Amino acid sequence: MSAMLEFDNACAQSQDVPSEEEFRNWVSHALRDDKNATSEKPFVVGIKIVDELESAQLNKHYRHKDYATNVLSFANDLPTHILDSLEEIPLGDLAICAPVVEREAQEQHKTVQAHWAHMVIHGVLHLQGFDHESDEEAEEMETLERAILATLGLADPYTETP
Repeated sequence: MSAMLEFDNACAQSQDVPSEEEFRNWVSHALRDDKNATSEKPFVVGIKIVDELESAQLNKHYRHKDYATNVLSFANDLPTHILDSLEEIPLGDLAICAPVVEREAQEQHKTVQAHWAHMVIHGVLHLQGFDHESDEEAEEMETLERAILATLGLADPYTETP
C-alpha cells in the first residue's frame, strides 16, 4: 500500500521539526497495519505543523477544550460511493503542535525525534478509527503504537523514564 503526504509546516519558530521525508516514513509505517492494506489506491494524509495558538483554537473549536494539544486528528468522513470514485483515498488530516511536542519530549525525557514519530503514528491510527476512550481501546491502540515504533527502532513511549 502506498501513502501520499500533504505537508505544511506553518510553525516557523520551531527548529526541531523533522523533514517531510521522515513524516512520510512514519505515516507509511502507521498505515502498514491498516485493515484496508489490500487497497490498490494510495492513502493521502495531510499534516500541518502548527503553533500553540492555532492548536488551542482548533482544540477549542472541535473538542471544546481551551488549550494547545500535541496532535489533533480529523478523519475523512466521505461516503463510500464518493471514495470509490476517487483515485486516492483521503484518510484525513493531522494538526501537530510543534512547541507542545518539543516540550513533552523534554518533560518525558524522550528524544524529540522519537516523540514526533509517536505523535504521527498516534494520529494516523486515529485516522484509521482507533481510539483510547475506554481501557480496552487504549490497550489496543497502545499495543499497535508500540509495535510500529519498534519496527522503527524506537522505544516504548509509555515506559516511564526518570
